[in-house]
Amino acid sequence: MDFERDVLETDVLIVGAGPAGLALAYKLAGLVAADDSMEMPEILLMDKASYVGGHSLSGAVMDPRGLAELIPDYKDKGAPLEAEVGADSFYLLAEGSATKAPFMPPPLKNHGNYVVSLNKLVGWMGEQVEAAGIDIYAGLAGYELLMDGGRVIGVQTVDQGLDKDGSQKANFEPGSLIQAKVTILCEGVHGSLTRQAFEKIPELAADNLPQSYLTGVKEVWEVPAGRIKPGEVIHTVGWPSPAHEYGGGWVYGMSETMVSVGYAVGLDSPNPANDPHACFQAYKTHPVLKRVLEGGTMLHYGAKTIPVGGYYSIPRLYHDGLLLCGDAAGMLNARKLKGIHIAIKSGILAAETVLEALKADDYSAAKLKGYADRFEAS
Repeated sequence: MDFERDVLETDVLIVGAGPAGLALAYKLAGLVAADDSMEMPEILLMDKASYVGGHSLSGAVMDPRGLAELIPDYKDKGAPLEAEVGADSFYLLAEGSATKAPFMPPPLKNHGNYVVSLNKLVGWMGEQVEAAGIDIYAGLAGYELLMDGGRVIGVQTVDQGLDKDGSQKANFEPGSLIQAKVTILCEGVHGSLTRQAFEKIPELAADNLPQSYLTGVKEVWEVPAGRIKPGEVIHTVGWPSPAHEYGGGWVYGMSETMVSVGYAVGLDSPNPANDPHACFQAYKTHPVLKRVLEGGTMLHYGAKTIPVGGYYSIPRLYHDGLLLCGDAAGMLNARKLKGIHIAIKSGILAAETVLEALKADDYSAAKLKGYADRFEAS
């Protein structure tokens, strides 16, 4: 069946309303508002989740530096911080036993950081973005990265009303073509549009090491009071993963009765039957975990892929009409397993670069390289 797709034109297209995309939108709106020589550009911020934060999942201890730079009065504005980190501990687990480290490895020291619910934090950031006058189009997913002569020109959204075989049903509605002067992919780890970008623009990944990944499985529990202190952070390595493979877990005290618990498994395991979910279920039976969780109730469950290749796995961050931010670019401190503050910082740097591009009406790779330069100097 032949049909025409609606064409929507915008100045700036941001794909993904996570920490990076929201920081970019908020910072760009603020920069334009402070520049008397500019009018507010058209900014389209889209996210596949049905609400802002719906696909944001992490057992999160957040370094607040990124958020403090973006919104200096974030506490006064009610940012949802569950607890400031207090006690830190680190265990090497064996089956049925644990050895507590006599000191904390420096990357795992969390003094000054906050235990947060990323879902709540992203929802709150979305409110700040909307208060700045930018609409967020939740429930709008990208299907294809649009190219023209080697330049990125936007995104086609997904078709609606298809059956499981991809055939059109009676309620079929074709996706739209969103054409933009610059498209910023902030869609998280190994997103579909980012994968297309690497396929269509091979030079993006020509000079970096291959990315590597963990899968982290997480639950939030309500437990009897007294099991854990608000802000208490426990990290573990070892069991149930074998010694020659990566496996590590966490327990974060969100309040006196709320706990985030999770376990991460390396996806480079040589064992094809290695199951992160099964490892997590075993992990919760260990005495260190059992003393916290026994008698509690599991409230929420989820899993997330984590990019841990580090600095040398970050791809080229720019192309004609394109920027990559946050987890889409592998921006995570693998030693600390922290990426929220880096994602926010990448959004800030991208906003500064997009402002320059808008003022010059130049969206070439040569102009957008300023983003990579800012990142290297930051």
